[in-house]
Amino acid sequence: MTSNNKLFALIIPVISVFLGLLAGAIIMLLSGYNPIEGYSALWRGAFGDAFTIGETIRRTTPLILTGLAVAFAFRSGLFNIGAEGQVIVGWLAAVWVGLAIEAPMIIHLPLAVLAGALAGGLWGFVPGLLKAKLGVHEVIITIMMNYIALYISNEIIRSVLTDHATKTDQIASSASLASEWLQGLTYYSRIHYGFLIAIFAAVIMWFLIQRTTIGYELKAVGFNQHASKYSGMNVSKNIIISMVIAGGFAGLAGAMEGLGTYGNIHLMSGFTNLGFDGIAVALLGANNAFGVVLAALLFGVLKEGAGEMPTGAGVPTELVDIIIALIIFFVASSYIIRWALLRFKKEGK
Repeated sequence: MTSNNKLFALIIPVISVFLGLLAGAIIMLLSGYNPIEGYSALWRGAFGDAFTIGETIRRTTPLILTGLAVAFAFRSGLFNIGAEGQVIVGWLAAVWVGLAIEAPMIIHLPLAVLAGALAGGLWGFVPGLLKAKLGVHEVIITIMMNYIALYISNEIIRSVLTDHATKTDQIASSASLASEWLQGLTYYSRIHYGFLIAIFAAVIMWFLIQRTTIGYELKAVGFNQHASKYSGMNVSKNIIISMVIAGGFAGLAGAMEGLGTYGNIHLMSGFTNLGFDGIAVALLGANNAFGVVLAALLFGVLKEGAGEMPTGAGVPTELVDIIIALIIFFVASSYIIRWALLRFKKEGK
């Protein structure tokens, strides 16, 4: 990657965020709201006190992992729309282990976390195998598998883990990521140790992509499958590995919800939207591990801070969804920003 490309990769997301926030301010003005009061309320809702800071970190944690799930697959030229389903099965598997096993925390907690990652990886393995062996487009199969995950999980919750209840019992304390110390420090927010797992997962992705042979092969397959195959790489194997690892990241996101935020799993009338938000996080983070962490933090701030906007400034929370959509629009239209920057640079000479 040339220095100019690296510069654009850093500048474009920043400009996209700025333009999204600016457009949001204009919409507030046109709608009769004060944008300064609106954004001040959003800031207070995300960072106003220890409780809101804890909740912002808690909301950011699964977004990091679903962002990594989408970004990792994309580095191999695959579009993982199935992170949503992978989150659900990871959540289910982690809670199941948290309920079914009695063991010391040093064994029980890692086992429950691993169960979530393995379940997500298995859910990613299916579209990876179908893509590699039969050429089935991963977008189609992962979208369908999202619905399969949702309805199968609901049936297991209803008929296996409970006696037709709407949610399971609380997991054993030995499988919980919750921390009384952290929660006390943040006025009993739902923050948990999962955010350390999410940061560690980002480091793992960076290491795999940038410092290993398999990472080099995955990137090569993403750039050009035909050239990779001609050079002796096993393209099918790399496609499957990419989807399994991506699914594992998303499964971890589900485990964070089941073992940390809620301590159980409940019947779902619809999707969690964590997987779909992960697509936006990956796009804004330029499919870079540390870019994903920053993008997830921004989305966590926007989503957590949105709760304060109606009471603090009278601004409807839906405006945050509009701002997020605008940010993604500007990221997707990055070639326009690139063209404008190049034109400005030429005129400045």
